[in-house]
Amino acid sequence: MQRRDALKLGAGALTAGALGLAIPGRAQAQAKMMLKASDVHPEGYPTVAAVESLGKKLSAATQGRLGVQMFASMQLGDEKTAIEQAQIGAIQFARVSVGSIGPVVDALNVFNLPFLFRNTAHMQAVIDGKIGQDLLDGITNNPQSRLVGLCWMDAGARSMYDTKRSIHTIADLKGLKMRVIPNPIFVDMMNALGANAVSMGYDQVFSALQTGVIDGAENNTPSYVYDHHYEAAKHFSFTEHLIVPEIIVFSRPTWDKLAKADQDLIRKLAGEAQAEERKLWQAKEADALSKMKEAKIDIVEIADKTPFQKAVKPVWDKYGSKYADMIKRVQAVA
Repeated sequence: MQRRDALKLGAGALTAGALGLAIPGRAQAQAKMMLKASDVHPEGYPTVAAVESLGKKLSAATQGRLGVQMFASMQLGDEKTAIEQAQIGAIQFARVSVGSIGPVVDALNVFNLPFLFRNTAHMQAVIDGKIGQDLLDGITNNPQSRLVGLCWMDAGARSMYDTKRSIHTIADLKGLKMRVIPNPIFVDMMNALGANAVSMGYDQVFSALQTGVIDGAENNTPSYVYDHHYEAAKHFSFTEHLIVPEIIVFSRPTWDKLAKADQDLIRKLAGEAQAEERKLWQAKEADALSKMKEAKIDIVEIADKTPFQKAVKPVWDKYGSKYADMIKRVQAVA
């Protein structure tokens, strides 16, 4: 039995006995909890480090009553699995891309539209403001999500990389088998750009690049480097077609068992984690680019992205109308 399956089967024990929530005679506020956190990225990655820092602060503030145990490097499965495990209370913190959670909370898919943001600074202004909080509240207030939206994580801009050839123009994408996050918007986007979209979990990408199951993928530079995709795919083109933030969600079944003071503390520390991760992210992006140059990766800067933007108009036509009001709000942010 795989570890993620064992977690799923043991969810009842985790959320009750193991967390000390249903033991007669013990005050709920005094129950000790070790909250599990999942991330597909390795130790030292900005999102991993930020959640680990949150855990240390949480432990210090509660004199060890609450703590966080991080499972990095896909130990508990891909992002879809993390969402599912959080929904049943087998884990508590899940760091996931908005691309992965969009199928669960549809309102978030507005951030998955290609070329929605003018640049990463625009994205940061949006998630730091009322729009960002409204979308977090939308997760929390959606009873079907079984999740609590805690905070945003910066993930930079996503670009294309592949094993076959340099991508200088949109014509260079034609026929390439390109992995995308399992989300219909991303599938349609990649197909509109002329490639053949392959929907695939993140945990499968590296081996798929090595074996030729896919020709390439799209992601930010730290993921490309620190998850070792650059070892198989030597061509990287700065298409920056997506600027998709990531998000920390918390298990609703566990959240509802926490005291209000503990909920407030976790929210406060999550806000600090959002700010801390951004600083770590900026440093990691610079380091990743340096490592790409050291590895002599074929790096392509695309000066004119207009053909790419025009090509994805059918995606906007298909999905954009339902998010029209939110798109106007996003575009109005300075």
